[in-house]
Amino acid sequence: MTWGPVTICGTTLKPGERATVDVPATALSTHTEVTMPVHVVHGRRPGPRLFVCAALHGDEINGVEIIRRLMRQSALRRLSGTLIAVPVVNVLGFVSLSRYLPDRRDLNRSFPGSTSGSLAARLANLFLTEVVSGSTHGIDLHTGAIHRTNYPQIRANLGNADAERLATAFGAPIVINAGLREGSLRAAARESGIPVLVYEAGEALRFEEVSIRAGLRGVLRVMRALEMLPRPKERQERVPPIIIRSSGWARAPSSGVLRLVTHNGALVKAGDRLGLINDPYGETEIEIVARADGIVIGHTTLPVVNEGDALFHIGRTEGTEAAADAMDALDAFESEVGNGE
Repeated sequence: MTWGPVTICGTTLKPGERATVDVPATALSTHTEVTMPVHVVHGRRPGPRLFVCAALHGDEINGVEIIRRLMRQSALRRLSGTLIAVPVVNVLGFVSLSRYLPDRRDLNRSFPGSTSGSLAARLANLFLTEVVSGSTHGIDLHTGAIHRTNYPQIRANLGNADAERLATAFGAPIVINAGLREGSLRAAARESGIPVLVYEAGEALRFEEVSIRAGLRGVLRVMRALEMLPRPKERQERVPPIIIRSSGWARAPSSGVLRLVTHNGALVKAGDRLGLINDPYGETEIEIVARADGIVIGHTTLPVVNEGDALFHIGRTEGTEAAADAMDALDAFESEVGNGE
């Protein structure tokens, strides 16, 4: 296989080179240029072309730190293939601490975009053209939305054998078989035959060390599975993740002040108490209960709730065997992260 140079936005790198390319994104009303920094490591040996991106939603910042740590890994000197890392895709949302672009559009609902549409459409098209196009695989790093936290999890289309293999290799305790949403990066990449994993962990506008460490390890494991990095000499057998094929939210039956009874990663059975909603005076108390057996994969972090608010995200499991497998996966993950492997 011939292994030649790679070009990103007019910058060409020969095998063995690395560079940061400032991709022109837009301009402020002050006429100040705004760029999207893209880190490129072009290995000396042929291999896949993997993009890793974060802050597609500007306030989801765990992935920014994951990519910073990724780019400092000495193992990248032995890279096969090409790594394209974009720590901040939604630059304008990032600097304004906002999920959205200034026009209130969601960048992750704007793909594939166009060169003549809204700001979101133009940025989506730019990212798709300069970064995603030509890639063989992708990892999109996310957190929960504002005032929501997610237990570390991978979301992928498990109908794609390559995506399923890499989702398992990532090493998150939970893998969710997630459908494609119109306008999402994952859906646009699928149209080009590029499997993309979505890593969800933590909360918007917060650094969470466990989620960051787990995310970095996961990216490196995927790179080893793709043979972009050498595998460790001693390979440790890992507990398979629990596969979630359906999930649902427990919502607030009334407004009030929420007290959590459970936590992310907890195994629950139908009827188990998840939380309590009180009025500010303590005169009423309403239980929030699980409607099905499952795992708490996300929950609100805001105590003040309104009727109908989504409070607890439950990934459904069925049967004793599924619960036992889930317990093994969760225990193995928490032991590994806690030991700082």
